Amino acid sequence: MRGGFFLDTLAEYRWARDAAGLAPSTLDQLIKPVIELCDYYSLAPWRITPRHLDNYFAGPGERARGTTRQKITRIDAYFAFLEQRYAGEIARAFGAMVESPVDPFNRPRHRGDFGLRIPPSAQAMTDFFRRWRTSLPEARKYAVAARDYVMSKIAYLSGARASELSLVWLNEVFWHHGQWGRFLIHGKGARGSGSRDRGAYLFAEGRELLWWYVEEIRGLFPDDPEHPQAPLWPSERLPVASVKLGVDAPCNPVTPSTFRAVLKTASGLYLQGPVTHLFPHLVRHASATHNYERGMTLWEVQRLLGHEWSSTTVRYIGTAHSDPELAGPERIYTAAATRAAQRLITSTGSLR
Repeated sequence: MRGGFFLDTLAEYRWARDAAGLAPSTLDQLIKPVIELCDYYSLAPWRITPRHLDNYFAGPGERARGTTRQKITRIDAYFAFLEQRYAGEIARAFGAMVESPVDPFNRPRHRGDFGLRIPPSAQAMTDFFRRWRTSLPEARKYAVAARDYVMSKIAYLSGARASELSLVWLNEVFWHHGQWGRFLIHGKGARGSGSRDRGAYLFAEGRELLWWYVEEIRGLFPDDPEHPQAPLWPSERLPVASVKLGVDAPCNPVTPSTFRAVLKTASGLYLQGPVTHLFPHLVRHASATHNYERGMTLWEVQRLLGHEWSSTTVRYIGTAHSDPELAGPERIYTAAATRAAQRLITSTGSLR
């Protein structure tokens, strides 16, 4: 009975989260950590204690910090469901009190994932891309070097994440959408909602650059750019399996880890100033900060980045330049003070 009852609670928990609108892929991941922990100890969940959880994730279940945090959070969410819907029944049937093994001492904490990141200045980024483009004709693999440069510049102009940019197909670039064209990205979901598609902006500079890349560079890679699943940013080799089988297949897309390595190498060569190391998310911060400095409103930057909440966007522009001629709190404060002074002069004829 105990095993069957446990499986019933898992099924109902999954149904409840399905009714809440979570994506199917997320639903599958919700219950896996619970099963993993209970299987290891051969115990029903209401017999699991905080010490069991500590020993497992500090020993055989230890993974990367982010993975461990995610698993513990999902276990805690299941126990909240169990306590809410089954606590009385479990107490009567098994004589056990339902209590989450995630207590105040082993509860995960965010460790600076959203800490203040200081991107290079707008001028430093301009000089960085200028030096990089000047070096392209001397590259040993010109097509790969040009791809890396264009991908990095588009990431900066559009504010797209590395994981989003890597999975853009050639047929997902829409040149006639908006004023300068847009491309479709499958954005990061929130609270288990699955990916959220949105149109990323190219702007005038990005349109010209991407057009040059598609016309002059993309065809230098070994796959067929007309293939319906041809990636916008291909790797330099065809998949080994397709070559052996003689199957017409596109190249694999560049992975986020490859993109990270590209930015690290390029920043070491071409980036000057106090910030000397670029990584994909810092480029995203730079995009948000510099667009805000140029005059975009907070709502416009939020839309550019694809954030659901403006409070998230605020974290990205925490280092916006303090020059009062640029957009930012200082400019807003100065403008408001000027308007107040003008109203006072109009009403009294004097600034005293």
